[in-house]
Amino acid sequence: MTMKHLLGAAAVAALMSTSAVAQTPAAPAKPAAAPAPAAVTPTPPVATPGAAPATTPPGSTIVTPTAVSPPPAPAAIATSNVVAKGDIVETLKADGHFKTFIKALDAANMTSVLKTNKNLTVFAPTDAAFAALPAGELDRLLKSPAELQKLMTYHVINATVDSGKIKGAKGGVKTVAGQDLILDGSGAQLMANTADIIQADVRATNGTVHVVDAVLSPATAPTLAATTGATTDAAATAPAAPEKPAPETTPTPPPAETPIDVPEMPSAPDKPAPTPQG
Repeated sequence: MTMKHLLGAAAVAALMSTSAVAQTPAAPAKPAAAPAPAAVTPTPPVATPGAAPATTPPGSTIVTPTAVSPPPAPAAIATSNVVAKGDIVETLKADGHFKTFIKALDAANMTSVLKTNKNLTVFAPTDAAFAALPAGELDRLLKSPAELQKLMTYHVINATVDSGKIKGAKGGVKTVAGQDLILDGSGAQLMANTADIIQADVRATNGTVHVVDAVLSPATAPTLAATTGATTDAAATAPAAPEKPAPETTPTPPPAETPIDVPEMPSAPDKPAPTPQG
């Protein structure tokens, strides 16, 4: 066979092989695999300025602490701020916290006494002090002018007794009512009987006013034994060596003054005896 025939046969075989490959169906391509999700790094929480860092582990139960109320503030000591304006009566009226005291002075015929006399010392209870009296007591006093006058004059001393004479001393001072008022300046708080002097030395034109937080009465006057700290403990029976008693300090006695002329309150007229029937 010649070279020409060999080349032709080879070309035919190549064509047939190519045709067979073209007719064979190609294998379906595998779908591309989905890309793996990218790893997400958690974002750390943003800290609030001034906030305390969280210390509670995840998943634990958070318990809110019970709020504790702050302890109550100690009660403030009662004070007063009376300003002198004229005589004693005018000063008390101008302040506005002594309306009951002024009313009682009027009912006891004492207002003119506190306006015209000089060098007086008046212990003036506030309206709150009168409000603290037992229920009905003020009304009872207002209906008994003679008894009310005796109570009002117990608040007046016919001499100048300022705080300088009270501080560091303890003892009785005679009032216009004729009974002693116990003044105690031995402690930090000046006292008249059992009442606190919440403002001292208000200098009116005719005397001195001390503001007190209770209505004064001879019934509330401490005894001398109580003011000096004496005891009646019967258990202390063992004899003790005698000690020299410390001299008792008393307020500087006020200078002698002309007694105040307090108008007498008229007493209730006696009922006439019934006329016997003939």
